[in-house]
Amino acid sequence: MISQLLHTPLYSFLSSLAGVRFVPFSGWEMPIQFSSIKQEHQAVRETAGIFDISHMGKFVLKSKGVIEQLQKLVPSDLSRLQLGEAQYTVFLNEQAGIIDDLIVYYQGTEQVTLIVNAATLSKDKQWLLTHLNGVEFEDLSSERVLLALQGPKSLELLQPYLEESIDKLKAFGHMSTQIKGTPAFIARTGYTGEDGFEIMVTPEVGEYLWRELTANGVTPCGLGARDTLRLEAAMCLYGQDLDESTTPLEAGLGWLVHLESKGDFIGRSVLEAQKSDGLSRRLVGLEMTDRNIARHGYDVYSEGEKVGEITSGTYSLTLSKPIALAYVPTNLSTLGQSLSVEIRGKAQPATVVKKPFYRSASRLS
Repeated sequence: MISQLLHTPLYSFLSSLAGVRFVPFSGWEMPIQFSSIKQEHQAVRETAGIFDISHMGKFVLKSKGVIEQLQKLVPSDLSRLQLGEAQYTVFLNEQAGIIDDLIVYYQGTEQVTLIVNAATLSKDKQWLLTHLNGVEFEDLSSERVLLALQGPKSLELLQPYLEESIDKLKAFGHMSTQIKGTPAFIARTGYTGEDGFEIMVTPEVGEYLWRELTANGVTPCGLGARDTLRLEAAMCLYGQDLDESTTPLEAGLGWLVHLESKGDFIGRSVLEAQKSDGLSRRLVGLEMTDRNIARHGYDVYSEGEKVGEITSGTYSLTLSKPIALAYVPTNLSTLGQSLSVEIRGKAQPATVVKKPFYRSASRLS
């Protein structure tokens, strides 16, 4: 029931806006659109859009050895991080299955901020509290608003509200500053495949920024556009493309696995075995031959035999064609491989294509 769903601090304000539609998402009541998914999607690709992503988990960890302790929980080498840098990574179980994907923001030798998924917030918190010793754990999830300002014009639209310049902030760079005399955390990160920023502030400043930015031409956006945008950029959604039965190597996230430069961590032996023995399956990008859309859960076939299923699928508004992600056997994962997807009882042709489906010219590498 709607009354049982959680609400972000901006819910009352956003629900008063004309045209907004809400849906249940990971236990939250979240806006799926404000105008239309197509309009919001195009705004992010061409100018700028703003999203309320305050449902995501926001943890601050403090201790002298916090990085060393986190090193044991992720496959990425966090010792590489310099002040103001961040690392996209994953928590792994003993089988190297992905407990969650997250971003670690390095704020000095004694402090990091973690942004985790809403659906796994409680699980992540318990995992951290179980494995960390002597670390001060601050959960800001319900106290702070998190906004995502995304699109090629994000920088010029956000800059007037900040005293410091963010022009030289690199991709995955972040800084602490103030907006209206109130602390604000700004990161050049996002989930759309475009340049943009994620902004953690108080609820009062969050509403102020939303009003100001939308008054200056920024398009309010919901989860519908967020999903079509991230899929075009082949960014995984936890619970669909990633879960505790998938490893980062299978998911095409080998670039965040640093076996050579770090010591032991949970799940390392499984990843080492996959590296040496090879993978049995991979997450691939699929392009449908016609306009039929392959949705989450649809079966994938090769020569009449089921070989996998769609994890995410949509109609790409930027490319004007249906696209999808699916796990298939490694021998069927090469570019150009012909497969089919069962849609309404019929086998519809699909081809394995390179990921991401779309790469923005404005996005920082």
